[in-house]
Amino acid sequence: MDRRLLAIVGPTATGKTEVGMGLAEALDGEIVSADSMQVYRGMDIGTGKPTAEERARVPHHLIDIVDPDQPFSVADYQARADAALADIWGRDRQPILVGGSGLYIRAVLEEMDFSLVPPDPDFRRRLLEEARSKGARALHEWLAEVDPGAAARIHHNDQKRIIRALEVAESSGGIGSPSGKVDRQRSPRYNSTQFGLTLEREELYRRIEARVDRMIAGGLVEEVRGLLERGCDEDLVSMKGLGYAQIAAYVGGQISLEEAVSRLKRDTRRFAKRQMTWFRADPQIEWTDVGQAGGAAAVVEAIRGKWQ
Repeated sequence: MDRRLLAIVGPTATGKTEVGMGLAEALDGEIVSADSMQVYRGMDIGTGKPTAEERARVPHHLIDIVDPDQPFSVADYQARADAALADIWGRDRQPILVGGSGLYIRAVLEEMDFSLVPPDPDFRRRLLEEARSKGARALHEWLAEVDPGAAARIHHNDQKRIIRALEVAESSGGIGSPSGKVDRQRSPRYNSTQFGLTLEREELYRRIEARVDRMIAGGLVEEVRGLLERGCDEDLVSMKGLGYAQIAAYVGGQISLEEAVSRLKRDTRRFAKRQMTWFRADPQIEWTDVGQAGGAAAVVEAIRGKWQ
């Protein structure tokens, strides 16, 4: 078959899972997850993993592949993704890359050599100011969102290495660049087409808050408590993910459940903004407002028409 790769990207809560599922069913496809948290076993509710029923409908790859205490780098992800794509194409099916972890997506789609990234004085200055006002741990938590593998290798107090890792990540996607520039000199690794999903801000925030409420109702507190009881320390990169850090603080008696939920909603809104900064820096993404398009089903049909 024609080895083209379809990618569905964008911020959290924009409906990527639903659109990806619809496209997979329409195109005889399988989904390759590009989510840095869904790789961890036992972290289901807080990561928004597809349900067992959804996975029975459409095969999913790169979900539940490492334990929460195992290191997992972007390079590890790239190798696993390459193997999954080869397997899917080898069975004459269509792979669909779906997720919101920008660095993981770019590692699949483009050739990157992180060791060649030059220093960026302006970006470093901004990070130093952030560290002075919020501490190195805040930068480490940001790194854990952008590049969990790097965060796992770097101590949360090692400010110099944290800033360098964020600088490398920024150069590959614009996680916070004032210019939003992306080096388009990198060669594509696959014949890919990217479609980005977005929503009007108020609607996106409404969805984020509703999603957090569903996670709490669905047992997120119990999931986090179970992970802690099994020895998943709060310092693990996996436990710094959205939902886990905030609820762990509640389980540990540091804050109330109400405050934990409030922080989770706030931090998820901030995360969605950072995701948009990253993806908006890539001119190759074709954007669709899910609300204006008429919902996920309409988006599926629109993308399907363009794809075929």
